[in-house]
Amino acid sequence: MTTSEKVAYLKGLIEGMGIDTKSEQGKLFSVMTDILEDLASDINDLEENAYDLAEEIDALSDDLADVEDIIYDYEDDDDENDSRCSCCSAAGDEDEPAPMFFELTCPACDKTITVDEDVLNLGSIQCPNCGEMMEFDFDEDDEDSEDEQDS
Repeated sequence: MTTSEKVAYLKGLIEGMGIDTKSEQGKLFSVMTDILEDLASDINDLEENAYDLAEEIDALSDDLADVEDIIYDYEDDDDENDSRCSCCSAAGDEDEPAPMFFELTCPACDKTITVDEDVLNLGSIQCPNCGEMMEFDFDEDDEDSEDEQDS
């Protein structure tokens, strides 16, 4: 039995008892049943809204699952044991080696910065901390490796 049905039953009991709605007790019962009817109506509206919201949440959850499948490419994942997503592999190609990073210390400010191999290949960069130009000379390393090969 719903709350609205219970209030209707109570209203029927009051009418069946023959309570005069013009007496003080009758006015009290009449006002109380009106309030209970309003509350029952509000509860019914809240239940309908909750049901509608639950349906919307389910639809959003399904949409989010579809987006996750697209982003993380779960459907096309051939290797079930590979926990990496497609964005973590280098340029989407697993055969490519991961980029190497190097730590450099600026001779002017003694701050350590991290750069990748592409930056080293530029030959020089400006220190992001102090603005001093840092140059990279690979000739000494090349000569050392050539000397070792000649030996």
